[in-house]
Amino acid sequence: MDYRSVETAQEYVCRLDHGADWRGEIEKLADEEGVDAAFFYGLGAVQDAEVWFYDQDRQEYDSMVFSEPLEVAACVGNVSWLEGERFAHTHAVLSRPDGEAIAGHLNSATVWAGEVYVRAFDTHLEREHDEPTDLDLWEL
Repeated sequence: MDYRSVETAQEYVCRLDHGADWRGEIEKLADEEGVDAAFFYGLGAVQDAEVWFYDQDRQEYDSMVFSEPLEVAACVGNVSWLEGERFAHTHAVLSRPDGEAIAGHLNSATVWAGEVYVRAFDTHLEREHDEPTDLDLWEL
């Protein structure tokens, strides 16, 4: 395991813009505030969503698109650098009106209403290719 100690640099509470992209809003905050590393939590509702699930055998993401209103029961993730841009690695548990849950890597979603807490760290985190998983993971 690789790790490093980090200090909290700043904390933000955000109301995401109606009709915007959920992940894009977090990346926009990071760009505007110069956040190079962070962790976030969120909740709210989306009008649609694209959720990815990583198939470990094939080492590829499978996309699932949901063109329906969904509650964001939980959203967690982190911000770091990927290929020269700030990237919000976002996971979410979304729910349908009957309580059925959808969960995975949230690639995109149209915000209906969203509130996010972001804790920025006084460090720089960069993602690099990890050979065993074929994923872009933190370089520590």
